[in-house]
Amino acid sequence: MDAQTAERQSPKYSLGALVSEGKTKRIVQVAGRADLVALVAKDDITAGDGAKHDIIPDKGRLATATACNVFRLLKDCGLPVAFEQQDSPTSFIAPGCTMLPYEVVVRREAHGSYLKRTPHFAKGQLFPKLIVEFFLKTKDKSWKGKPLLADDPLMIHKEGASQIELYVPSKPLPEQKPFLTLATSEVFIRPDEAKLYPEMSRLARQAFLVLEKAWQLEGRTLVDFKVEFGFDAQNRLLLADVIDNDSWRVLDNGAYIDKQVYRDGGALDDVAATYRRVAEITGNFRVPQQRIILWRGSESDNPEPFAKALGPLADLMQVVTCSVHKEPVAAAGILHKMVQEVPDTVVIAYIGRSNGAGPTISAMSTIPVITVPASAKEFPEDIWSSLRAPSKVPVMTVLEPANAVLAALQILSARSPRLYAHVRGEIEDRTVNVVQI
Repeated sequence: MDAQTAERQSPKYSLGALVSEGKTKRIVQVAGRADLVALVAKDDITAGDGAKHDIIPDKGRLATATACNVFRLLKDCGLPVAFEQQDSPTSFIAPGCTMLPYEVVVRREAHGSYLKRTPHFAKGQLFPKLIVEFFLKTKDKSWKGKPLLADDPLMIHKEGASQIELYVPSKPLPEQKPFLTLATSEVFIRPDEAKLYPEMSRLARQAFLVLEKAWQLEGRTLVDFKVEFGFDAQNRLLLADVIDNDSWRVLDNGAYIDKQVYRDGGALDDVAATYRRVAEITGNFRVPQQRIILWRGSESDNPEPFAKALGPLADLMQVVTCSVHKEPVAAAGILHKMVQEVPDTVVIAYIGRSNGAGPTISAMSTIPVITVPASAKEFPEDIWSSLRAPSKVPVMTVLEPANAVLAALQILSARSPRLYAHVRGEIEDRTVNVVQI
């Protein structure tokens, strides 16, 4: 029995009073713990803001499995999530949160309502830079007594503005004027909430990137998702509520394997099969064990530039001090043992006067080796011992420690949602979509 199965079969908490109930879940207070709640999934499925409603037996279990798989992955990637553990087949425990009254949608491709707002885009239009949108959560076309033209309107809040503009989400945006303008005090529940917009956008993007890679590794494509935020009792901003098969669009060979199947009128048996399949796939989501070995020849070779370049990922790096030239047998033994322990490894060789050490390590290993000639600035000719390598010595040579670290992260990110989100997130920060609306 694995840890996740044991977690599901051994509830640790007793449940108390009902806090709230929605269309697809109940939130229940954990008895004796004012700071914790249980999110209990129901078998209900809805679309069109509740206009379409059905019961799918076992959906609650499948939705819970998917949400817990997602939250475990995000938590392992360092994102702040409202998730403690799965407590039963249909529930998980989370910090009680004061929820913010809007949803944050992140898009890699144009689907759904985005196509209606931007009809000049074709379905599936790819966005090199993720698009982030905010939607006010409403019900019965009303917001605090004010009538609305549509539920869940698109919110546009410009930095420094004291007002929020609302737009019909299903109409072309260039043809619209805001149908209602609200003071920020009518929407925001905290005085500093406007300042949190960039942070919420960043966290939503990072969560999307983690899941984008996780789905890529399973041979599918995440094209958009929606998340919600809340503040816990410690005043921490957390990704909260749920992220499950109702929260995203995922493509498998061009076909949706998410709630869109239900929205499009799919048979309930087909919808149930899709939810079961997604719960099984997301069970594979995980952060792999990986390592960057910084190999140096002596204590005088300073690892600090590499640790600095890794920043929050410094836990990946392990420093090895061994002269490959003076102790070749010992070096080979150390290398092979470390690769046996963590096969998914990249070596960065940073050695003062032994620029041939990187090629030597490369020649006796199956893993990528990047050499950084430490003496290249003082003795430029030394670089040739790394560049003009013999046959079957595929060593890579990078002059700057920061770029060597980035090259290693790029190699490892092909298999890691955590590292992919880090590397891709920095790229997205400097990317501009060709067409912006």
